[in-house]
Amino acid sequence: MVKGRKISGGKYKKSKKKKKHALRGYTRKVKLGEKKQKIKKGQGGGKRMTLLSENFANIIDPETKKTKKIKIANVLETPSNRFLARQNILIKSAIIETELGKAKITNRPSQEGMVQAVLLKAE
Repeated sequence: MVKGRKISGGKYKKSKKKKKHALRGYTRKVKLGEKKQKIKKGQGGGKRMTLLSENFANIIDPETKKTKKIKIANVLETPSNRFLARQNILIKSAIIETELGKAKITNRPSQEGMVQAVLLKAE
C-alpha cells in the first residue's frame, strides 16, 4: 500500500484549504519591566492592546474585596514551565512577588493588555 492512497488506488484529498484567519498567531511573552504596549488589528476592524512588558499589577485582596495597583518585584514560579519564571515572564497562573506579598496572575496579560492578580494567603 502506498502512503496517501486508498486500497483501491485512489488518492486521499484534503477537505479544504487552510485559510489566513485559521492560522495561529505569534505567541507574545510579557516580560517584567517598564510598560510597553502594542496595538494589534483584529477581525472586523477591531483593535486589541498587546502587552510586551509590565511592572505593575492590579491586585485584588480576597478578604477586603479591594483592588490596588502594586509594583511587581519578581516572578517566583510558573506551574506550566519553570524556565519562564527564571526569565521573569508574566503568564496566567504565575506566582509573583509584590509589596503586599505573593499573588497569582488570573488573566492572560499578552492578550488583555494588563496584569490582574489575586493575593495569596500567607501560609
